[in-house]
Amino acid sequence: MPKSFNYDRRGVSATKDEVHAAIRLLDKGLFPKAFCKILPDWAAGDPAYCNIMHADTAGTKTSLAYLYWRETGDLSVWNGIAQDAIVMNLDDMGCVGCLDNILLSSTIGRNKNLISGDVIQTIIEATVDFVARMKQLGINIHLAGGETADVGDIVRTIDVGYTAFARMRQDQLIVNNIQAGDVIVGIASYGKATYEEEYNGGMGSNGLTSARHDVLTHEYAHKYPDSYDPNTPEEVIYIGSKKLTDSITIGDETTTIGKLILSPTRTYLPFLLPLLQTFRPDIHGLIHCTGGGQTKVVKFLDQKRVVKNNLLPTPPLFKMIQAESGTDWREMYQVFNMGQRLEIYLPAAKAAEVIALAQTFGLEAAVVGYVEDHVQNTVRIESPYGTFEYQ
Repeated sequence: MPKSFNYDRRGVSATKDEVHAAIRLLDKGLFPKAFCKILPDWAAGDPAYCNIMHADTAGTKTSLAYLYWRETGDLSVWNGIAQDAIVMNLDDMGCVGCLDNILLSSTIGRNKNLISGDVIQTIIEATVDFVARMKQLGINIHLAGGETADVGDIVRTIDVGYTAFARMRQDQLIVNNIQAGDVIVGIASYGKATYEEEYNGGMGSNGLTSARHDVLTHEYAHKYPDSYDPNTPEEVIYIGSKKLTDSITIGDETTTIGKLILSPTRTYLPFLLPLLQTFRPDIHGLIHCTGGGQTKVVKFLDQKRVVKNNLLPTPPLFKMIQAESGTDWREMYQVFNMGQRLEIYLPAAKAAEVIALAQTFGLEAAVVGYVEDHVQNTVRIESPYGTFEYQ
């Protein structure tokens, strides 16, 4: 049976075809090519302004945090879960130029029998800490409360989500208008940014169902049956060889397999702030490579082909996932960010300056490809593991 079929059997999808079909008739907002939906300024009725509201969660990464916490007693892993859910909102909004005065509200559902009050407290305190750290870096986020519900009948362990809202001037928006001749500056999801405290494996918050089950040993299936859906066939549950506490050394950094996969989703907002202050008129597209991985941009093209022929090096985390799962590389690029989670589309003459700016934040960056006219919207990846095309 093809390895890729395991995604379906675990109840997830690399392409979200059913979701996209369900929402295909929904209004796409004022600017359909914008990375997230732009609404009229219903809050104040000023035609010069717009409203942006975004909701997202940490996804199934919470199941991995649950495993690690139960196995080790380490509450600190829940700090990263708070950041995961927040960043999945804020960095999407950052891709339309929204970087300041953002209202943030949480929605947390837990199974009280399994998730203690200490976990909830850790998540809430981590939220406050993240907001304080962003303020020091020039990003103003305002906490607006939220809902924490005990819903054990419908949530196996815990679900952590946030909703963000902002109001901004329309003339400050970034609306994707990716053009033939643009180059792509890719920004790494791995490494250690100047505003991070430890090495980041680059995982983000997409592909965790695969990473968890394909990498970790089957013993966790029997130890922690609450961590997965009992309707899932057992032959695709925790089929890897690694333990959460196995050590792994990357460069000068030593961590555990569990913490490597649980690396908090990196925010790019501290970098995006000066980027947009300097290069806003030159930027033709900002893409946050979340659901859909390296194929994400295909949704924002207009008769263009994006060719990625010089991607950043695949970091150890994704090589490990591929080796453990046997997933073909074509699908790896469609499921995971593969070490590159932010893309900037702009004229080649500006690329070197953008790369230099990224490097001041400790972010690895490079020109990873280019854009050309094409009859059909296509992403072409030329990688060390093969050449793949996606539509």
